Amino acid sequence: MLIHVNGDPYEIPAGETVADLIGRLDLAGRRVAVELNLDIVPRSQHAETALSEGDRVEVVHAIGGG
Repeated sequence: MLIHVNGDPYEIPAGETVADLIGRLDLAGRRVAVELNLDIVPRSQHAETALSEGDRVEVVHAIGGG
């Protein structure tokens, strides 16, 4: 199924979750914020939030600094 990740088309198998996508992007264990169709997905809901055809996902990496 086709979704968009940070504005780019991205093909994933049906039934994938936000957590699965984060793993595919090699971001597991990192501090990221995920927005799905303009709504923030809390980290506690990544594993249970299913993705659907045409979804728009924005993934932002948290960067420390000072």
